Amino acid sequence: MRRNYDFSKSKQNPYARALKRQITIRLDEKTIEYFKQVSAGSGLAYQSLINLYLADCAQHHRKLHLNWAA
Repeated sequence: MRRNYDFSKSKQNPYARALKRQITIRLDEKTIEYFKQVSAGSGLAYQSLINLYLADCAQHHRKLHLNWAA
């Protein structure tokens, strides 16, 4: 592997923005801590793990079943 690489003529990926979209989402501290702990063992960023989990739910059409206390 080279010690130095020349990126002066490199081009930005024109499709990078189409791959993901930045949003603001509010999550509980416990949820964030859970994904941070899982990410520490996996080597992935916790944001990536949240994205993978949500993508899996969407791909498999998982429904959330809520039972509201009366």
